[in-house]
Amino acid sequence: MKKKGFIFDLDGVIVDTAKYHFLAWKKLANSIGIDFSEEQNEQLKGVSRKASLEKILAWGNVTLTEEEFAELMSKKNEDYLGYINEMNEEEILPDVPKILNFILGKNQGVALGSASKNAKSILEKVNLLNKFEAIVDGNEVSKAKPDPEVFEIAAREIGMEPHNCIVFEDSLAGIQAANAIDMCSIGIGDATVLKDADFVFKDFTEISTDFINQLIND
Repeated sequence: MKKKGFIFDLDGVIVDTAKYHFLAWKKLANSIGIDFSEEQNEQLKGVSRKASLEKILAWGNVTLTEEEFAELMSKKNEDYLGYINEMNEEEILPDVPKILNFILGKNQGVALGSASKNAKSILEKVNLLNKFEAIVDGNEVSKAKPDPEVFEIAAREIGMEPHNCIVFEDSLAGIQAANAIDMCSIGIGDATVLKDADFVFKDFTEISTDFINQLIND
């Protein structure tokens, strides 16, 4: 009998695809004569592709026709997909498989809740697709985090009430989404950024199986 549902975000939690977004945006910005830094890239995290391109154009004071804008958006996605196409199991962040396997060994619910529209193909590339009972990604949700829609659907798909779910997130918007529906929120990353989370760990190497057991039996 499942007691708890564990919902994982993808980017920055299971794999780090942020670097590929950075490379693709940098290539695009440079192609139209705009410099693009890692600091600027930080401001695009969790922001839609359209809004991201609008920000870059504003930084460089560049105006485009609608047609050029659409062309650049699709070029960025092509470049990004080219990068993630080369992904393999080495891209999985440290100790993620250990924690996933422990949760599955305890017969708990496991779902993915991600804004990425490429979530399934990324999980396939890194050979983790079969670990998830439900995958809710950008193709199934209309509202972005901090709206909790993605986590609500994920909980429903694994047959769990929200208050019996635990969310692993690397963004403040994701933590706020989990908190909004009374899910236990676990931040992965910087404690100063993720201060609203119930617990924060630098990465999965800091999470013990005893801690996961405690969450299951709480």
